[in-house]
Amino acid sequence: MLEYMGGLGSLPLAKKCQSRSINAENPHGEKGAGCKTAGPLGEGRKGCASYRDFKPGTTITLAEIEGPGIINHIWMTVRPKTSDAHRYVLRNLILRMYWDGEETPSVEVPLGDFFCCGFAKACTVISLPICVLPNRGMNCYFSMPFRKKALITMESQHEETISCFFYQIDYCLPESLPDDICYFHAQWRRQKQTELAKDYIVLDGVKGKGHYVGTYLALQTLERYWWGEGEFKFYIDGDDKYPTLCSTGSEDYFGGAWSFGVQKDGVTIEQNYCAPYMGYPYYSAHDEDLSHINWTDDVPPMRGLYRWHIQDPICFEDNIRVTLQQIGGGFGGLFERQDDVSTVAYWYQQLPHVPFPVLPSARERWPR
Repeated sequence: MLEYMGGLGSLPLAKKCQSRSINAENPHGEKGAGCKTAGPLGEGRKGCASYRDFKPGTTITLAEIEGPGIINHIWMTVRPKTSDAHRYVLRNLILRMYWDGEETPSVEVPLGDFFCCGFAKACTVISLPICVLPNRGMNCYFSMPFRKKALITMESQHEETISCFFYQIDYCLPESLPDDICYFHAQWRRQKQTELAKDYIVLDGVKGKGHYVGTYLALQTLERYWWGEGEFKFYIDGDDKYPTLCSTGSEDYFGGAWSFGVQKDGVTIEQNYCAPYMGYPYYSAHDEDLSHINWTDDVPPMRGLYRWHIQDPICFEDNIRVTLQQIGGGFGGLFERQDDVSTVAYWYQQLPHVPFPVLPSARERWPR
């Protein structure tokens, strides 16, 4: 299987597969069927069918692929906002993926959050599996094998018609797949206000053999002082009161230290960064400038962080549970706090999977 997976180490190996790609101009990934639509420069030059539009309340199929196959790259973008109502589009579009004919999705995440852009706001992300580049060019390099069939859909829970949604799904069709492949999964959760002294649940209810590969955190702080003393905890294969793995604090889990801080005039200023396996790509002490629509900018600070367990996957034989403490630090020492927390958990496991909790409504997903 290594010969047709991505990565520098496998580049010299002969690839025993056929390359295919799906987009709006070649929706079935057929061989020799790209660039057929004619545009103003003529046939095969620049097609006029390179994007999709879809109305509120509709679901479109982006890809339906017969296996065996491996999706190696996904690129998506949506027209930047053109009206006040359009500002939540990245949380109003729901990306779903189904493997091998399953009835419930293995991936169910708002579009922006899947690509590490929470709060319905795009930002630049430069990491190994997820890259978001100007302007709203969202890329995913997680390998997604499937044995029989892959189905990828997008549901619009947006109040306006989505115009100019572009996408490309690059995949290969190998001769066969190993018997022990695991399938890609991703799940979104949110608590608009966490419970005092009760850990936030990033992931729970997973049954089967697999490995956890990443976390995205979108945090809106609702209290003063430093927010990042809470530990990420990983309960593996029947762990009860205490986990097998835990971090020493939130900023440590995301690879930073000492509040991500640099001292300026006696004040600790948080620093943003993007690295291959961990990053803090977005921080806003207040929301974007909304003065043009006569809004106030007095909203809770927003922070987006990612951590990829690619070199250090967290393996489980039967089950896994992931939680995050809501603990802060201030002049009085450590304290239990309550914040608005959203997360995406990314993992691989063998099928079947346990159905996910019901996704909150569009209004419940909007940032404060």
